[in-house]
Amino acid sequence: MKTAEKSGTVSRRPPVRLLSSLASLARFRRTAPSPVVLVPTMGALHRGHAALIADARKRAGRNGTVVVSIFVNPTQFGPDEDFEAYPRPVAHDRKICADHGADAIFLPSVAEMYPVEASVFVEEGSLSRFLCGSARPGHFRGVCTVCTKLFHLVDPDVAIFGEKDFQQLAILRRMVRDLNFRVKIVEHPTVRESDGLALSSRNQYLTPEERAVAPRIQAALQDCGKRVETGERSAAKVVVALRRSIDRIPGARLDYAEVVDTETLAPVRRLDHPFTVAVSVFLGKARLIDHLSFKP
Repeated sequence: MKTAEKSGTVSRRPPVRLLSSLASLARFRRTAPSPVVLVPTMGALHRGHAALIADARKRAGRNGTVVVSIFVNPTQFGPDEDFEAYPRPVAHDRKICADHGADAIFLPSVAEMYPVEASVFVEEGSLSRFLCGSARPGHFRGVCTVCTKLFHLVDPDVAIFGEKDFQQLAILRRMVRDLNFRVKIVEHPTVRESDGLALSSRNQYLTPEERAVAPRIQAALQDCGKRVETGERSAAKVVVALRRSIDRIPGARLDYAEVVDTETLAPVRRLDHPFTVAVSVFLGKARLIDHLSFKP
């Protein structure tokens, strides 16, 4: 039976395999046809994830394999963060995966992924010093560790990540380069609501009032872009303008607002080479990140 692809969805494929143990994943992987494309997620899937899965399906082709991992990774949460409260709508997530072309879902438990008294972790020591790495100590150690495990277990040819988490992308690319993984890291453009808000699993934490003002984060970044387009070359002045815009959003608490080198993620002073304006904002229970990158 032929596969029909319309509007990013895939119909009439075999049922999605649910793999809940390392052993079941190993058995599946031994016979999975190449190319194998992995979409790592923490679940609570939305249209952004659906776009990643549909992209993976296209890259794998009719005869390749798409694996979506769903694992709320405890090692990337800080002690005061939302690990226990993080949404886990498994039935909803399975439908998203089935509707957009996944062949298998890897849904392990914490005990499967982390042995008792696990003591080996993977840590990137340069790019993770900035932005979310500074705001959330240990976060990227958890990300690098779990992705290392997923890359070993799934052994994908390609792994797809959303461009919204641009620091994560940069760190994982560095890790893959430095540790000689064979996987290719691919980014997918940020998927947004019609009003500009970047899709995130944490958006569901927003109250109606917070959701109404959340798009002003992206608007503040766009205002920075206009300043750059009209000749502003001082990073400090862009940051001041960005902070002022965020301060005017009702209920917003600024986590960070920075201008960094797009490659090294280190803060910059002059906007005369590729740079990124990045922001992290708390709105109620939700921590929202967004950014804009420029190539002067």
